[in-house]
Amino acid sequence: MQFIRASLFSIGSVLSMVFIAVTGLLTAPLPFHTRYLYLTRWGYLTLRWLKWTCRLDYEVIGRENIPDEACVIFCKHSSTWETLVLQELFPPQVWVLKRELMWLPIFGWGLALLKPIAIDRSSGKRAIEDIVKQGTQRLRDGLCVAIFPEGTRVAPGSEKKWGIGGAMLAEKSGYPVVPVAHNVGYYWARRQFNKRPGRIKIVVGEPIATRGLSAIEINQRAAAWVRAQMESLDAEQRALGWDNKVN
Repeated sequence: MQFIRASLFSIGSVLSMVFIAVTGLLTAPLPFHTRYLYLTRWGYLTLRWLKWTCRLDYEVIGRENIPDEACVIFCKHSSTWETLVLQELFPPQVWVLKRELMWLPIFGWGLALLKPIAIDRSSGKRAIEDIVKQGTQRLRDGLCVAIFPEGTRVAPGSEKKWGIGGAMLAEKSGYPVVPVAHNVGYYWARRQFNKRPGRIKIVVGEPIATRGLSAIEINQRAAAWVRAQMESLDAEQRALGWDNKVN
């Protein structure tokens, strides 16, 4: 049954993505916020399709910590889900992503209209400079910048070293960092097709004021908060007898 539900979800999400991306090209001459409103409807529709097909919903803890103004979002990365839900929870935002995503037909075209910060992750120092320069401009334009500090999808119970690019952006720009943790990896695991039914928990932390802090200090504070939240969320799932394998 999970396979059937996951298949229905995938078919619907792909078809809606193609439709939104192709028709979204017509919004290219329009202001950014108009393009953003239209193109991010795919995320809105996908989350509701996920709830209907796979019976997978979510709840937000710490919604009061979501600012109305621009900020840098540091989010745990486990699946596609968090890229969708961040659009629904936070003010208009752009994402730091690998530039290869921009080369994808249809999907990449839609991404290009949303002013992402596309970097070459193999370029080292140049990639960090691009994040700081472009990210600061996006923040000044009133947009949030969403970053996955671990750089890749990480399974529950695992952790990777945080990159310095997002923290450098926060240090140089002075904008606050909002840390985000969640347990979606137990429901929508990386590299697995099936989705478990249930209720994902996403936790939003209090904004971290970054003025006067170094990039290393910013990463340490945000990482410590995310780590503590993940340990708590993981303990809850283990107590229920869950692992991170979706059958």
